[in-house]
Amino acid sequence: MESPFPPFAPGRPDNTEAQAAPRIPIRQIVPNLITILAICAGMTGIRLAFEGRIELAVGLVIGAAVLDGVDGRVARYLKGQSRFGAEMDSLADIVNFGIAPALVLYAHIIHNAGAIGWICVLLYASGCALRLARFNTMLDDPNRPKWHSNFFVGVPAPAGAGLAMLPAYISFTGIDLDAPVATATLTGLYLLAVGLLMASRLPTFSGKGDNLRVRRDWAIPVILAVVLYVALLVSFLWETLTVTAFVYMATIPFSMRAFARRTKADMQAEAGAA
Repeated sequence: MESPFPPFAPGRPDNTEAQAAPRIPIRQIVPNLITILAICAGMTGIRLAFEGRIELAVGLVIGAAVLDGVDGRVARYLKGQSRFGAEMDSLADIVNFGIAPALVLYAHIIHNAGAIGWICVLLYASGCALRLARFNTMLDDPNRPKWHSNFFVGVPAPAGAGLAMLPAYISFTGIDLDAPVATATLTGLYLLAVGLLMASRLPTFSGKGDNLRVRRDWAIPVILAVVLYVALLVSFLWETLTVTAFVYMATIPFSMRAFARRTKADMQAEAGAA
């Protein structure tokens, strides 16, 4: 009996090869499974937010961001990359980092701002969608200098989601403001600002460049710093995430300066060669 589901053939325009080889390696399925689990985490976070379980909802959105960082690395490690997986990862990103954080914040704070708050939510999600679409098109640009891989254009979607939920982190630390409408309006405007950062052309450090190296004598301090950061996350989760968000925002001017210097150096090199 013929299966009602089409053969799983990631990256292939037709099913000819899939029908000739009815079995595929598990390694081709695992990365896509992780992506699906990330979508489930983000969607469940939305549900929990509207049920009033905000801390768990925010935790699930953060978990979705972790899974998003894992699936690509797992795909490369297992050699299971495919066009299918890349497209599904982009679809997952708009759910997990464009829709989920905005709705979680809306349920938690922004709903008190009424229509203005909802407009901010819509604009944030739109900014995230535009950022992801631009990222996908830039991957196919053959004229893009190799060193540009050291930078993102705009704030990346996972980082944007982390920044967007900063008001929730602050509220979980015990800070309670007595002006719900004003707080909700300011939170909505902050969310809108994060969406604009994602859709902008501001260069931000990617952390994925080939030139990312650590001096041998700094390896042990870096390892200890990572252990300390994880320990702080476990012991003081919301306080640590709050500080992390502010530190990330503080790095943006430095990334802009580094990008401008590298661009100027390339222009001078081209002028000298001419």
